[in-house]
Amino acid sequence: MIIVGICGASGSGKSTLAKRIQDSLSCSCVIIGQDCYYKSFPELPFEERVHINYDEPNIFDYDEIIRDLDTLERGEPITKKGYDYAAHLRADSDELIYPPEVLIMEGIHMFYDHRLLDRMVLKVYMHVDTDICLLRRIKRDIKSRGRTIDNIAEQYVETVKPMYEKYIVNYITDADFAIMRGGKNKMAIDCISAYLTTKVLAERFEKESGVRHQIAADTETDDD
Repeated sequence: MIIVGICGASGSGKSTLAKRIQDSLSCSCVIIGQDCYYKSFPELPFEERVHINYDEPNIFDYDEIIRDLDTLERGEPITKKGYDYAAHLRADSDELIYPPEVLIMEGIHMFYDHRLLDRMVLKVYMHVDTDICLLRRIKRDIKSRGRTIDNIAEQYVETVKPMYEKYIVNYITDADFAIMRGGKNKMAIDCISAYLTTKVLAERFEKESGVRHQIAADTETDDD
């Protein structure tokens, strides 16, 4: 399983890039968003959950991500994780995700935990102007997450911008390369797709060679 990491600011186009890469590949490919692994606090009232800092690194359950990666790499399925942005609660399901040939993991702090970094064959950083990211975030949060302008502005000033400046902007040093202009950069998509296709074909060949060698070894044992 080839693991690709995509990191960058909220609204930088991580999800769009991941989907465009997935659509460009002819092999099995699954996208997992880091947001699905938010720690959940159902014991807290909604008024308190609203004011939790959802932009700091340790709000994500990295141990759970690692456990799911371990399961997939053993060739076993995992259950699909989810998050309800309106209620600020986890919304997992019983739907199964089976091990793909390419796994794309995207999130604002996807490069924070080095256990994840070490497993990534390719690390991509979205290098997009913060003003553009904010405008995209406003449109997205109003349209699909039920937020108000006041709520978005408050969260941006209190947590989004400070966490970006403290952590996210520095993740570029961990990346193999940075992508400009967001997730619709066709040249970047084509390059990544070509690279991953080559890696997938190489892994398939390696597996097929291993199977052939094993069959040959078993045949020799039978002859003896």
